[in-house]
Amino acid sequence: MSVKTALISVSDKTGVTEFATALAALGFRLVSTGGTARLLQEAGLTVTEVAEVTHFPEMLDGRVKTLHPMVHGGLLARRELPEHMAALAEHGIGTIDLLVVNLYPFEATVAQPGCTLADAIENIDIGGPAMVRSAAKNWRHVAVLTDVAQYPPVLKELRAGELSDKTRLGLSVAAFNRISNYDAAISDYLSAIDLEAVEDDSTPTLKLFSDQSNGRFVKLQDLRYGENPHQQAAFYRDLYPAPGSLVTAEQLQGKELSYNNIADADAAWECVKQWDEPACVIVKHANPCGVALGANSLQAYQKAFQTDPISAFGGIIAFNGVLDGAAAEAVSKQFVEVLMAPGYTPEALAVFKAKQNVRVLRIPLDEVRRDGASAWARGQNAMDVKRVGSGLLIQTADFHELKLADLKVVTRKSPTPEQLQDLLFAWKVAQFVKSNAIVFCKDGMTMGVGAGQMSRLDSARIASIKAQHAELSLAGTAVASDAFFPFRDGLDVVVDAGASCVIQPGGSMRDQEVIDAADERGVAMVFSGVRHFRH
Repeated sequence: MSVKTALISVSDKTGVTEFATALAALGFRLVSTGGTARLLQEAGLTVTEVAEVTHFPEMLDGRVKTLHPMVHGGLLARRELPEHMAALAEHGIGTIDLLVVNLYPFEATVAQPGCTLADAIENIDIGGPAMVRSAAKNWRHVAVLTDVAQYPPVLKELRAGELSDKTRLGLSVAAFNRISNYDAAISDYLSAIDLEAVEDDSTPTLKLFSDQSNGRFVKLQDLRYGENPHQQAAFYRDLYPAPGSLVTAEQLQGKELSYNNIADADAAWECVKQWDEPACVIVKHANPCGVALGANSLQAYQKAFQTDPISAFGGIIAFNGVLDGAAAEAVSKQFVEVLMAPGYTPEALAVFKAKQNVRVLRIPLDEVRRDGASAWARGQNAMDVKRVGSGLLIQTADFHELKLADLKVVTRKSPTPEQLQDLLFAWKVAQFVKSNAIVFCKDGMTMGVGAGQMSRLDSARIASIKAQHAELSLAGTAVASDAFFPFRDGLDVVVDAGASCVIQPGGSMRDQEVIDAADERGVAMVFSGVRHFRH
């Protein structure tokens, strides 16, 4: 029986000595390159350097070492074809049975502040991807490993005998995916360079929107169906997900998440993350129907639920802090589809064990909070993408932290300190309500939400009606409008309902008409200067 050959050439040398030692113990002949060969030799392993195989020295600072027929012939030859094996014999080429390659760290290099164009280019691997492609193409005869995590399961199977076709094909698929992601990262970076201001030894200026967009996503699960039962669907995550984002969730119990569950859960989670103090958000059909702050999770939930108990039925509920037993007992009394929190006490989890259909998700936020506001923002997608016919709309995420200093009081009457806090709270909520959005708030609690209407007037009326149904008084409330009031009639509707102060972006040609109306009605109004359309 011929001796099997493993070619090992890795940039990330984590665990490679142990893996190579195990291969040698299984009878593999080891072939390696450059620094990898030296590392294995220093560990006492017998290693054939690739230059001995190719009969050609490594050259050009290691840029050319494996780009040779002696290597690629050994990787690509199909063992079941006599003519292939005859060609190898004629030219003295040995077969390679196992390839271990991870690539130059291009992604990590360009992520470093101050990375120059020369550094980036130097970290574009050529020989590695070429070998990986050759081995992956010939997967029936060559096993290709491109990730340190593959070492243990491959060793376990080799020790038991031979690698199965399923394992070999799986390794091949993973290899092609790695090459695809690697090439996409190079394309993303180079396509973003401002060619008008590029110098080889300087940090290039990168455009916010590159000339080519290469989406890279990993499937998390197939879904039972899509938005409707006749549609098929699957759930994917970014290749490198942001900490504190929905795709990092651990499902602790409950039925499989549906397409609509995921969409609504994301809306609730992105909203509740906006506050440091205990907060609860209840979402129905991608719109917050109740948002509140409280001294604890229980109080926040009770206030959020009070906003719109009817819509809360069958809703998605998110908390930004650890859920305790008291809050869990309160939540368990309503029908809830999905429950999300950074953590749960044992008492809280015990409450929901009796309701096995409730989907309970844990999404850690500690890492995000420790890193401060910038990391908090990273919990959102850096870019927002919307699919249109044969195209994409890409924009930066709608993340804008409004501060008191940003507000411009435009009326004779100024808001009180308490009203200013309610206005800022209402403004944060409005950002997550479908346009046209009108949100009434008071004391850190939504009192009425009007969402997704073609007319801002209708949104204002609906918010008022919902407050009436919940038996909530809108007297003295703060109102947020996601975009400007084009006429005074919208302002009149919210003031008639009981609003005492209003926040809106401003920017209408009739701003003065609306300001005059606010002065006439004796309410305070501030301009944020920022619009929050959400279509």
